[in-house]
Amino acid sequence: MKRGGLLLTLAALSGACAVAAGAFGAHGASGKAAEWLRTGAMYQMVHAVAAVAALGATRSRLAAWLFVLGGTVFAGSLYAMALGGPRILGAITPIGGAGLILGWLVLALRR
Repeated sequence: MKRGGLLLTLAALSGACAVAAGAFGAHGASGKAAEWLRTGAMYQMVHAVAAVAALGATRSRLAAWLFVLGGTVFAGSLYAMALGGPRILGAITPIGGAGLILGWLVLALRR
């Protein structure tokens, strides 16, 4: 696999997951579950794109990894709750959010 190939693949899969979750939230869920799916999908998609941009434009692999992993944890915990998982998973969501914030800070400090 080419340098950055795994990261690009994971970012693309993250984007695909965001589209699927958003579609399910719009057409297959209601109430709080639909809200969680919509929020998770939006954050995951934005950060999948940010990961690709960080990898290509700035060559900041650390920021890209933080976007992919943070987006997965953030959105994944919301998706799990939307699909009936225990609400205690909401305690994990901020960990993913912290990863996303760190990704942006790494990108900002990149020289």
